[in-house]
Amino acid sequence: MPRVYVTGMGAISAIGRNVPEIIQSLQEERSGIGAMQYLHSQHASMPVGEVRLSDAALAGRSGLADTHGLTRTTLLAYIAAQEAIRDAGITISEDGVRTGFISATTCGGMREFERYFHELQDPKAVGDFTQYADTLDSADHTEKVAALCGITDYVSTVSTACSSSSNAIILGAQLIKHGHLDRVICGGADALCKFTINGFKILMILDSEPCRPFDNTRKGINLGEAAAYLVLESEALAGDGRRIWGELTGYSNTNDAFHQTASSPNGDGALLSMQQAIDMAGIAPSAISYINAHGTATENNDLAEGMAIQRLFGTQPPPFSSTKAYTGHTLAAAGSLEAVFSLLAIAYDKVYLNLNFENKMEELAIEPITDFIGDDRDSIGHVLSNSFGFGGTNTSLLFSKVKGT
Repeated sequence: MPRVYVTGMGAISAIGRNVPEIIQSLQEERSGIGAMQYLHSQHASMPVGEVRLSDAALAGRSGLADTHGLTRTTLLAYIAAQEAIRDAGITISEDGVRTGFISATTCGGMREFERYFHELQDPKAVGDFTQYADTLDSADHTEKVAALCGITDYVSTVSTACSSSSNAIILGAQLIKHGHLDRVICGGADALCKFTINGFKILMILDSEPCRPFDNTRKGINLGEAAAYLVLESEALAGDGRRIWGELTGYSNTNDAFHQTASSPNGDGALLSMQQAIDMAGIAPSAISYINAHGTATENNDLAEGMAIQRLFGTQPPPFSSTKAYTGHTLAAAGSLEAVFSLLAIAYDKVYLNLNFENKMEELAIEPITDFIGDDRDSIGHVLSNSFGFGGTNTSLLFSKVKGT
């Protein structure tokens, strides 16, 4: 079956407006968690990973002459997708290659819908806010970004909670492997909104301080917003001399069917997801160089994921860390954003530390890394990236270094 390579990446998040800025923040151990600036919420005291640009600034950064009717989610998605396309060195409208666009979101245009909710209930509404009447649909951002990028061969939206963009990447890879497409831009985008903040507040899993993934004193997540996309290409396309960030050698999506919002305490679904991704790649667990953990800093997730890692790798696992203390939990964008981090680890032979960790979890014999690993270490060859969502949807992606890149 054809191999799938990553030839381009684009991202915007709380730690950078593009991939180079994100690299710098990761290397400088700089978190983007802070006070809300552009979303007006009754929970404004809650720290978040906000992209530090207003909607108007995002519109300007997009380079589009007309941003009428484009939500914050759509603007974030377009900016990141365009960076990925430029990074891959492709011109979609001119090359005649069968190209798809698959994007993920959990809230779509909820932010704008909240802003104009009462006005939109008026059947006689004629104000400028009516441009957002249809943007609540999750597919709205996907269809608009695809149209702006000139992609028509295949367009699809994925919404599977926090594993959404990882599953978008899997779908894109499958379409290439089965010969339906030659190239797919895959990822996801989510903007902060009151609906999300209120929902997680009701679940009592928001931390009023910077989150502490895998720490024994963890109290919950910090929400964030972001967009990130990968350009996946077939072996035939990717072999034309352009840069290759890595190969997607394994992936798996499982469902532990344990609870609507909680993971299986023993990490059954997470364990199966990681094991199946490793098996697909045809490598041993000992070959994994680094695990970018889901690591939300909630009591349930970190225990379940930690148990799964320990069951699979033993008490001496590969270096693992959660990068959510840098960016916040970016929901549907988390999988593709952390796929970017995973590929950067491969490209620069650096593993990024777990911020804010001080106390090892009592239930585990393992703990995340708190110091950089790289430079004096053998090349990072295989990175496992986990994304686990509500409903027990567990996704693991395995990226591998390509010789000569």
